[in-house]
Amino acid sequence: MLNTTLDGARAERLLLGLRPVVEEHGLSLGVATAGDPDNAPAGPGEERLLRDMLPARRREFAAGRCAARRALVRAGLPAGEILATGRRPTMPPGSVGSITHTGDTAAAIAAPRRYYRALGIDLELRPLPREAAHVVLTPDERTWANHGPGHEAEGRLLACFSAKEAAFKAFSALLPPEDAPTTLLAIAVRPAPGGFRAWPRRLPDRALDIAVRPLGPGVLSWTAAP
Repeated sequence: MLNTTLDGARAERLLLGLRPVVEEHGLSLGVATAGDPDNAPAGPGEERLLRDMLPARRREFAAGRCAARRALVRAGLPAGEILATGRRPTMPPGSVGSITHTGDTAAAIAAPRRYYRALGIDLELRPLPREAAHVVLTPDERTWANHGPGHEAEGRLLACFSAKEAAFKAFSALLPPEDAPTTLLAIAVRPAPGGFRAWPRRLPDRALDIAVRPLGPGVLSWTAAP
């Protein structure tokens, strides 16, 4: 497996370079890094959530909320406190959004709720070990992902993993708890132009298109449910 990864500054530059691609579909992209001066909580609700978190989780949470507020501002939407339902962010009224963070970097997408019912985003900054395939892909998906040289197989595994993560977030917001997938293996994917088509295995008629773009050694994936 390649051991390369991106530092926060380079990851932020690459993400901002992808902003036009993301935003051509009516989504807004926000980016933040740990230590950003805008990472302060937006109100007492966020402060309460931060209080019980370990330091690493506090940094992730703060950067993620900062990225989400930047996405909301770009969309012309209210950008106050972003609380949580379980681990899922609760966006301000009239908006939908999704947050991802890895290492020191966070990204978020947002849009008016009148255009989309749910969004999902995932950022990965380094490849996955091929040994992780069994927790991400079913045997038929592994057959496709393992075709070709080792570095290509790792790239396909990472793309599948990220696409499923983005789909998981969207389905968690879109579907009632009894129907939403609870593992990545419960989501099926097949390659499609620009990324993947994904659906819950129990609900094959609820498919979403997942966009996947390379980001250095990693990938950025996102989806939107109209």
